[in-house]
Amino acid sequence: MTARWFRAIAAIAVTMSVSGCSTLSYYSQAIGGEVRLLQRRTPISRILENPSTPARLRTYLEDVAQIRKFAVRQLGLPDNGSYRDYVHLNRKYVVWVVYAAPGLSLRPRQWCFPFAGCVAYRGYFARADALKYATRLRRRGYDTYVAGVTAYSTLGWLRDPVLSTMLRHGETAIAETLFHELAHQKLYIRGDTTFDESFAVTVSRAGMRRWLNTRGNATEWHRYLEQRRRHSQVMALLLRYRARLEALYASTIPAGRKLQDKQRVLASLRAAWVRLYRQWGIRDPDIQAALRRINNAYFVPIGLYDCDVAAFRTLLASVGGNLPVFYAKAREIGALPAQQRHRALAALAPRTHGFCAGRGQ
Repeated sequence: MTARWFRAIAAIAVTMSVSGCSTLSYYSQAIGGEVRLLQRRTPISRILENPSTPARLRTYLEDVAQIRKFAVRQLGLPDNGSYRDYVHLNRKYVVWVVYAAPGLSLRPRQWCFPFAGCVAYRGYFARADALKYATRLRRRGYDTYVAGVTAYSTLGWLRDPVLSTMLRHGETAIAETLFHELAHQKLYIRGDTTFDESFAVTVSRAGMRRWLNTRGNATEWHRYLEQRRRHSQVMALLLRYRARLEALYASTIPAGRKLQDKQRVLASLRAAWVRLYRQWGIRDPDIQAALRRINNAYFVPIGLYDCDVAAFRTLLASVGGNLPVFYAKAREIGALPAQQRHRALAALAPRTHGFCAGRGQ
């Protein structure tokens, strides 16, 4: 364990010592989950040297090693101990996050943590714990949504390993995830989720273009662009319906009528989403069940990951795609007080929608 790890544990222990029982329980599961994960790390180099390593895993970890080198040498991302070890998990996700919002509002509930600042989610290493906490929030009148996460970053505090959950969707998804998470280690502004995620998305997309061009894989690049196009279509649909809900909740009609109209809006969204899937030739019977879970909490993360992507993309283009210069300028903007930071980003490019933390809200 590194000195940073001990400092992290000490800081969290202090937080727990002055917190209530529920906070103590939450941090205990967080520390326990992280410790158990880190104890299971195996250096990727050792796994690749082992002749009994399954061929599929070997291929993926060879990809990881190459992607990691590319991230350092070509993208200027941190050259540290992260993503040089591997952990196999017997589950689909590493953590589950809980989002919450009032029944007649899209303003998210927030939680504040020692290192990440205040964020609009709360994470658990066990799905049962996340569902239990979501149930408690629903009893208090919140809409809740629980989502599985395949990867996360400790922002350089610890040596984040490659997880089996990160390998489920192949090389392209692995590369995008690593570029995104390493970008968080490159620059992270405490308490500004929109800035952080938009910056990381911009870096990961720039990295994907360069990575796939380097590999000479035109087919995979076009497949990646098609995935981005479909993502944009889904986002446009969700933002359109989010706007309808915002208008409904801001209206002066009685609360009972709002609740009825809310269900009609959500039913219309589900139908529109199914039509979109059918246009793509997708006929998954599980889609309807998944769409039934959509509520106010589902909209919490919608848009946060791309609110300022246009601004960062403009900044990257203004320096001719030079990533080190881009990082320096992004860091300068990030160091500004919040309102000045938001104005600086707005001067680069306006947001396409107003459902973001910080400016535009």
